[in-house]
Amino acid sequence: MKEILKVEGMSCNHCVNSIETNVGELAGVSSVKVDLNSNEVSVEFDNEATLAQIKETIEDQGYDLV
Repeated sequence: MKEILKVEGMSCNHCVNSIETNVGELAGVSSVKVDLNSNEVSVEFDNEATLAQIKETIEDQGYDLV
């Protein structure tokens, strides 16, 4: 599955690394790509990872989902 999430609060490469690293460590996530220009996080994952887990991980980093 692939989801594109709108995320507010990302402003620099530290933000990119934080989200890509932490979401990428979730079981079942195969790809994470952050686009600062569009405030989007693109995530590819299988059934092992849930969208709720991915959203919670992003929010735990201090970012807001739109």
